[in-house]
Amino acid sequence: MYASRFQPRRALGSTGFKATVLGIGDVADRQIPKERCVATLRRAMDAGLNVIDTAPGYEAGFSEEIVGEALRDRRAGMFVIDKIDHLDRPVAPQVASSLKRLGLTQVGLFVFHAVSSLEAWERLPVEELAACVSAGQARFRGISSHHPDVVRAAIASGWCDVVMFPVGPFVDSRYVEDALPLARAQGVGTVCFKTFGAGKLVGDTLGYNQPLQQRPRGKVSSGGGAAPAQLPHLSVAECLHYTLTCDPDVALLGMSFPNEQDAAFAAATTFRRMAPPLMADVRRRAAVAIRGKGACWWNPA
Repeated sequence: MYASRFQPRRALGSTGFKATVLGIGDVADRQIPKERCVATLRRAMDAGLNVIDTAPGYEAGFSEEIVGEALRDRRAGMFVIDKIDHLDRPVAPQVASSLKRLGLTQVGLFVFHAVSSLEAWERLPVEELAACVSAGQARFRGISSHHPDVVRAAIASGWCDVVMFPVGPFVDSRYVEDALPLARAQGVGTVCFKTFGAGKLVGDTLGYNQPLQQRPRGKVSSGGGAAPAQLPHLSVAECLHYTLTCDPDVALLGMSFPNEQDAAFAAATTFRRMAPPLMADVRRRAAVAIRGKGACWWNPA
């Protein structure tokens, strides 16, 4: 149904890989049987998506195991992103452990994960990751970051093939106004996340389906108590259309369940670029929808 819409359509920076506009985020959940997680991931692959993101820290390696199983006999044409979680430890053993869990000898991209400050960026053992690329364990290298200053420095350095960072209705404006144009000019690939603000924009959560600790009380329910008030939300389509209008190479979405996939796929098929006034209105309503839902760690204070 969706395969024609999600055929590879655009260059991922200067890598030469033609990526789908949507990428598959983490689907690991140890509360769910592995075979069901694998089936969910393969469902997204069946829809034509060809970028998959994982990390050793996602459910303590469970995500990598799921990705490896989903790719069994289906490796061709897929771009796998994996991460180096421990920035202060030797790189080679971490890469080797991840490849073993994946059951692969090479991935498309290894990135240093969650580089949160310029000091951390400057201390990265970049030569060690470059050696892994030279050894054929990854085709490309980069970082993921939740800080616009780090993202800019990484793009400008010339060292990164791909950079991962937030783009969505509620992100620091520098990610969109500075980082994305600079990456395009430098030929650096962009794989962007936080389209839904870790779920905060489309649901009542502290992020990633963690329930709010306290909910405002609304009208009296039929049982006599005050029911939780409905907090402001954006729709899946509004969030995704906003991100796609910003035009990263890949919008990486967490799609852990078939209904989440279907909502994302449907929104993508109806995408039309948003005009500036509508973009401004979505940003305004996103700032309201995210209030009271905990810290937004992807935006520096």
